[in-house]
Amino acid sequence: MEQSELEALAARIDQLIERNRQLSAENARLRQAQEEWQQERVQLMQKNDMARHRIEAMITRLRSLEHH
Repeated sequence: MEQSELEALAARIDQLIERNRQLSAENARLRQAQEEWQQERVQLMQKNDMARHRIEAMITRLRSLEHH
């Protein structure tokens, strides 16, 4: 293999290493974002459940007032 071919190959390997670093960093950011979205989803589901229970309690109270 000629020197220029080796240099071109070394440059390509360097590019691939850099691309790998970029993709690893992006993957870490995406995983972090996914974790944050999942936590937010859990919180929203909990709030939704609380709201549903409050509404059900209000409906029950209104029905009991209707019967009196």
